[in-house]
Order: sequence, then structure tokens, then C-alpha cells
Amino acid sequence: MTDPTTPPLIVAFVADLMFTMRIAKVVEHIGYRIIWIESADQLGSLILQHELETPGELLRGREGRLFDQVTLWQPALLLFDLNNAAIPWREWIAALKSAAATRRIPVMCFGSHEDVATMSAAKSAGADAVLARSRFTADMPALFQRYARIPDHTALGAACAEPLADLARQGIARFNQGEYYPAHDLLEEAWVVDESAGRDLYRGILQVGIAYYQIEQGNYRGAVKMLLRVRQWLDPLPDTCRGVNVAALRANVDRVYAALVALGPDGVKEFDRSLFAKVTLIEA
Repeated sequence: MTDPTTPPLIVAFVADLMFTMRIAKVVEHIGYRIIWIESADQLGSLILQHELETPGELLRGREGRLFDQVTLWQPALLLFDLNNAAIPWREWIAALKSAAATRRIPVMCFGSHEDVATMSAAKSAGADAVLARSRFTADMPALFQRYARIPDHTALGAACAEPLADLARQGIARFNQGEYYPAHDLLEEAWVVDESAGRDLYRGILQVGIAYYQIEQGNYRGAVKMLLRVRQWLDPLPDTCRGVNVAALRANVDRVYAALVALGPDGVKEFDRSLFAKVTLIEA
């Protein structure tokens, strides 16, 4: 789970040494953490032209590594220096903001106010905030706190203390029987009628079921994408939510993901389905 005591994380695609020091001081002052990605090469090699992918989460080469890491880190904010030529920010921002696994993560950019074309390109790519470097520098603490997306652990805790909905219980029973599509329908209905933060539990379980179904169908890309997407729903939850052992479910998802990626697209039909664990309930 996302530890409520762990400071919010910013992933910064910034290479300017003097400016990184300034940003780091502000981040430390407001009690956040930061991870630096100065160059795209930190994430591996560029994929070849003939391997270019369809829209959505990218799975190959350095872009695949980008999605894997960002979904694993679940940062509160992504920060791009538009003058950092070592980062293909146009492509990366557009991909991150269009993919279901990452589009909720805020993207902030800064650059020269005189370079109108670059600032406009960042907005067109989907950035949530595009700022002149001078304004970003002057208002950095307030801007980070304004745009960072931080889970409301108090609300999650209160919602997770509520009982499991009957529809969700039925959906979990079908999930545990390996009937992933009927489970999806029941869990989706439970999600629709629930307006609390606890509804993410139902979305997380149903997406795990979709991923397992995709593996059964031999759809590697569909399964990996869904396993990336499910992290945003399960990671913020407490280890137990509405009687569901979320910690065990997260661990199983991680095992399935690792095993699937190790096999690759050509090996998905050889996947060991015994790795599909049941959703366990911890009754009071």
C-alpha cells in the first residue's frame, strides 16, 4: 500500500544541475520526496521503428520502462523541464496523459516564457500546468502543493471500515471460481452505486479479473496494460479493506505481472495459471 507516513513523491525530468539543487531544497522544505530522470537513456534503449506500438500504455523499450516505473512509483506529480532536450517530453507527456494507467497523475512543465511554441506544445500534449520558468521558480512550494495529487488516506480508511457490499461479495465469489466476466459485471455494478472512496476496491478487483481473463485468451498486451492500470486502485488502499486482504491481492498481482513479463508476448500461452490466486476475505 501507499504508506500514509511516506512523503508525496515528485518525479522530475530535469537535468540542469543548478536548478535541480534549487528544486531539491524546496521539495525537502515542504516535506516531499523527488526522483530525478535526467535523460531518456536512464530508462533503456529506444524501440525500433518497426516495433512502434498502438495507443495506450507503451510496453516496449524505454517507454515501456517509463510506464512500468511511473505506475510502480505512483507519484503525486510529474515535473518536466521543457528545455531538457534529453527527454522526449512531447511524446512522453502525450502518452502518459492519454493512458488509463497514468492519466490521473498531474503533469507540470516549465520553460522560457518567450518560447510560445514550446509552451503551446506542452499544453497540447496534455500537461496540467505549463509555467514560465520565472513563475515556477518564484512560486515553487505553492505550485507543488496545489497540483500534487495525494491520496486521502483518512477517507480511504473510513470507507474501508465499511462492510463489503453484497454485489461485491457475489463478484468476488465468481472471481474465485475463475468466472472473470460475470465477476466484472457484479463488481462494476457495486462500483457504480458506491460513491465513497472505497469503491476503488471494487474497480481494482474487477480489473485484476480482466487481466487474468486476457492471459487466458493469450492477449499479452491487454493483460499487461490492465496489470499496470490496477496499481492506481490497489496501491493506495490499506492492507485490509472491507474485509478483503488487499495486501495478498497486491502481492499476487505483482507475481503474475513479473511472470507474464518474463514470458513475453510469445510465451503468454505457457503462463502458469496456478499463479492466479483467489481474493481472500479476513472476516471480523
